[in-house]
Amino acid sequence: MKYRKRIHYSDSQKSQMWERWHRGESLQQIAQLFDRNHSSIQRILAEAGGIRPRQRYRSARALSLAEREEISRGIVCGRSIRTMAASLGRAPSTVSRELSRNGGARSYRASLADQAAWSRATRPKVCKLVLQRVLACRVAAKLRRQWSPEQVAGWLRRSYPDDASRQVSHETIYRTLYIQSRGALKKELLAHLRRTRAMRRSRHHTQKTDNHGRIVGAVSISERPATAEDRAVPGHWEGDLVFGSHNSQVATLVERQTRYVMLVKVGGKDTATVVNALIRHARRLPKGLYRSLTWDRGKELAAHRRFTLSTDIQVYFCDPHKPWQRGSNENTNGLLRQYLPKGLDLSDMSQAKLNSIARQLNERPRKTLGYETPAERYRQCVASIS
Repeated sequence: MKYRKRIHYSDSQKSQMWERWHRGESLQQIAQLFDRNHSSIQRILAEAGGIRPRQRYRSARALSLAEREEISRGIVCGRSIRTMAASLGRAPSTVSRELSRNGGARSYRASLADQAAWSRATRPKVCKLVLQRVLACRVAAKLRRQWSPEQVAGWLRRSYPDDASRQVSHETIYRTLYIQSRGALKKELLAHLRRTRAMRRSRHHTQKTDNHGRIVGAVSISERPATAEDRAVPGHWEGDLVFGSHNSQVATLVERQTRYVMLVKVGGKDTATVVNALIRHARRLPKGLYRSLTWDRGKELAAHRRFTLSTDIQVYFCDPHKPWQRGSNENTNGLLRQYLPKGLDLSDMSQAKLNSIARQLNERPRKTLGYETPAERYRQCVASIS
């Protein structure tokens, strides 16, 4: 059986890989560009955890290839170290060390010495979380509570605004998780991220589309009040169904201004069951905090008129194939998958358990709220209408 030789990709080819990976192309699509199997591409990307390495550059203080060639010519001409150093504008010790670390004057070759220096310079900076073990433990504790790296970083900045030693960027957290050679955070913490993949992917990799059918009498989102669009007034909600195994589902509701989350147990996805559950839930909230509901084109809300008649809450629908028009809810559904992963039977989930999960989500700081929590913002709204 013949085996294909292992291919060594050039820097320009690797750059192409990273650009396409960042654009959201799959491993297979990138591999087709080089007529290789996807595992060949994965090997390159996985070394950096799916995070493009920073571009390397030479220090201005390091000897250049031209300077090394000048040293090589000086050796051939029998010049002294001091003479060569003077012509280069370098210290004699610089030339002396250059020769000694590359086999001495007799074995010195400029191109080999230059390549060796480039290889020796591959020294990744020691990760901050390795040096700051207390900080690493604090980050790990928050990750175990299902906080995202960005939420952890924002909370640290807000909690310790004048102490940089207690802060760390979300990119550093991601790099430390996905590049395990850093050794600061255990790989098991990856299971607590919203996306539990072993390699980081581009945000453009997949985009959910809405393929649901027509709904009679649907009021377009374009007719929604301006106060709902700019989030100036609380009480405008976005909703959707999150599905589990065995045809189970949970309704998710997110308030646009505060990002406050509520989860509603529904016994089925037929419109009568869903609308009845939403009506019961709506009657528990103050009227001032439930003014409108925006949904996608799912047939589960085909009986939206009955919901409006029972609650006096107007329902608006996103345009076809534009689920991002209810982006707060889409984002929350992604967060929710950390607690309700795909494949889980949601029919066994009690309302009390759903309330507990919603409480955890509402106590997580949000970047868009200046790293305040939805619970804090929602309590302020309740107090303002009391």
